[in-house]
Amino acid sequence: ETATGAAQADLNSFLWTIKRDPPSYFYGTIHVPYTRVWDFIPENSKQAFQESNIVYFELDLTDPYTISALTSCQLLPHGENLQDVLPRDIYKRLKRHLEYVKLMMPSWMTPDQRGKGLYADYLFNAIAGNWERKRPVWVMLMVNSLTEADIKTRGVPVLDLYLAQEAERMRKRTGAVEKVEEQCHPLNGLNFSQVIFALNQTLLQQESLRAGSLRVPYTTEDLIRHYNCGDLNSIVFNHDTSQVPNFNNVTLPPSEQVTAQEIDAYFRQELIYKRNERMGKRVKALLEEHPDKSFFFAFGAGWSSVIIKTNMESKCDHTSEWGCSDSRFAMVAFETSLDIKLDLSNVRGETWD
Repeated sequence: ETATGAAQADLNSFLWTIKRDPPSYFYGTIHVPYTRVWDFIPENSKQAFQESNIVYFELDLTDPYTISALTSCQLLPHGENLQDVLPRDIYKRLKRHLEYVKLMMPSWMTPDQRGKGLYADYLFNAIAGNWERKRPVWVMLMVNSLTEADIKTRGVPVLDLYLAQEAERMRKRTGAVEKVEEQCHPLNGLNFSQVIFALNQTLLQQESLRAGSLRVPYTTEDLIRHYNCGDLNSIVFNHDTSQVPNFNNVTLPPSEQVTAQEIDAYFRQELIYKRNERMGKRVKALLEEHPDKSFFFAFGAGWSSVIIKTNMESKCDHTSEWGCSDSRFAMVAFETSLDIKLDLSNVRGETWD
């Protein structure tokens, strides 16, 4: 379904205005090809980006150090290989699954990708190359993303990277509120038994998907649809934000449920609560240090469902099968530590037929 220009202008945006002179902005991005969402982003969001002086992201995605540091962080220490550290049966299943992915990848590629010179062997090596040297937790995340739907999106910059490239092209000053190590080390902080549990659960899910006995509860298409519809409350954004699968499953035996809950609690503490506080303090410091500058903070939209809460009940003029919302929001993470007035810049939530 598509929206007319008038209908699109009425949709919720993922833009929040910080009331000051000049104003600054928070904007919620999404980790999908920018071409799938750009035409649906309201003009007020694009205008805020263009008019801002300084653009800040979670990480500096255009800095070569960011990529090299992320790569180094993922490697096993002391020159170890996965075969040395994984239980033998899990290693064999992992290798078999990656062989399956490599075999299937040519059929997953789109004509558009092939037309741009993007080939399956190159793409597989770009994503899974050197996998035997990676820490198990990063291999688990890699396996989780090596799906047909994910492969079809490769080759076009995701929205946050596109904004970073545009900011560079427009010669804006850019920066990051986080260091690579702050995103990386919490993942490496899981203990060995938790990592093996997570990798095993990920492999079980992928094996079930291959056998046709399981359907994915949400897809990239669901994520894009909710984002384009301006759905601020959708749970799918939690998945996109954390990048970590949820292993808490009622079908697990009690002992494994405990492990799943421990992993969930650990990631909530490290990747949500501590991260919110850290990011909030740095945003506050930047705003105080540069009162005469207009900032545009582009963070993952999933953080909207974590650090922003609805404090007025939703109201819809018209509801289609995609739903809608008309709400005002307050930044939860900043309520106690920041004295900043936030307004939702585009609060009309009418969807279209």
